[in-house]
Amino acid sequence: MTGHERRARFEEIGQQAAAESEDRGGVGAECSESAECESADENITLECLTRFTGGYCGLEGCEGDADCPEGSACVAHDDGTGIANFCFRICVDKPECNRNRSVENEANCSANVDFVDGKLDRKACVPPSSGL
Repeated sequence: MTGHERRARFEEIGQQAAAESEDRGGVGAECSESAECESADENITLECLTRFTGGYCGLEGCEGDADCPEGSACVAHDDGTGIANFCFRICVDKPECNRNRSVENEANCSANVDFVDGKLDRKACVPPSSGL
């Protein structure tokens, strides 16, 4: 590996680490209380949705994507207690959903969800239901 290639690789690793640290408590992160949930949008305060196993940083009661932080979308979801709208993280693959979740509480990247504003060729990170 040349010096230039090594430098480029270090920059790539640094960018990945920065992105992961910025996202530590964002939408989709595992949580036990709302104080653990951080939003990149200062006008939106995330909640720890404890109705999902392992908790899920997000919002309940959105009416459309505009109510959700960047990188998330408003999804109508039935968690077993009834249908409600939630801001869920958007994803391409399952690992994106689980950067901030333990193996026991993994979320799934699913195209099988009801996006309030329409599918628009995207998927969402669906957290495990608590079964209550």
